[in-house]
Amino acid sequence: MATPTIPAPRAEYDRHKTTRSQFELFAWLFMRLSGVVLVILIFGHLFVNLWSGSGVHQLDFGFVGGKWANPFWQIWDLVMLWLAMLHGTNGMRTIISDYTEKPGTRVALQLTLYIASGIVVVLGTLVVFTFNPCPTGADPSLLASFCKA
Repeated sequence: MATPTIPAPRAEYDRHKTTRSQFELFAWLFMRLSGVVLVILIFGHLFVNLWSGSGVHQLDFGFVGGKWANPFWQIWDLVMLWLAMLHGTNGMRTIISDYTEKPGTRVALQLTLYIASGIVVVLGTLVVFTFNPCPTGADPSLLASFCKA
């Protein structure tokens, strides 16, 4: 039986001999960058929703409706949703790859993860863009204060 040889500690390592794609490098970089952006988005979200104004007591249907009437907040919440889902999906993909031994199990778990993430992103995007706090034909006493009866 041949014994494997260990290279000398000071021997140069050829980093360019691998033919793997750069996907893992980009996934690693995405996690770092999206994490920084998510911290900014989340603290901005918490500041506006909980700290400014009258705090948690102001949060109701009318508050969300008034906030999402502004395209800036729609985009803010949408970017936060997309980045959080992509960041979490990438993290779960890494965990699945690290801890599953059988290729079939790995494929099934990753496929389930991607489908669930896709559904959440699509439904969240639809909610943000189709949310209407002032539905036509609704009882005026039930509408938010900014709605025209």
